[in-house]
Amino acid sequence: MVKGAIRRALKRLGGRAPIIVFANGGDHSYYHDRADGRWGSYVLREVIPAAVRRYHADGSRIAIGGFSMGGFGALDLARFRHFCAVGGHSPALWRTGGETPQGAFDDAEDFAQNDVLAAAAKNPHLYGRAKVWIDVGTSDPFRSADKELARRLSGARFHLWHGGHEFSYFEHHASEILGFYAAALARC
Repeated sequence: MVKGAIRRALKRLGGRAPIIVFANGGDHSYYHDRADGRWGSYVLREVIPAAVRRYHADGSRIAIGGFSMGGFGALDLARFRHFCAVGGHSPALWRTGGETPQGAFDDAEDFAQNDVLAAAAKNPHLYGRAKVWIDVGTSDPFRSADKELARRLSGARFHLWHGGHEFSYFEHHASEILGFYAAALARC
């Protein structure tokens, strides 16, 4: 059940409101396939198709987004499938594998395979025609890397808002964020 600011934002959008699925990736999956689980495959092959079936949604009009670890996961997974929109909300991004906390990646090779910043440096059109949104708080420790990713991606919308790296930041900006998804899906 969706509560609070997110529920109010969805209600304001009415019939334009996107269907939202929150996948639980545990405390360290970072939503990519790794030694302890096929987390990315789970989202792409199970979670999204199950939501499309359950809500009779148009499977060609899908967006992916997430907060923190989920923001990284959305940005990483969107490299492997077409989405209408991609959003990273305070995405947990690092410039090097050495900056990452224990458990975020299996090893240096795992980090390199899932390095969103490096992928964007090689290809500024990483997400094709998808609308891209990245937001982060002014006191978020990921602010610099998130801003760098937005600069590297062609056409990405970047928002720097007051706040830190806590879910209340996401809730505070739920109307703007969900409005982005609704508009992107309507034009897809």
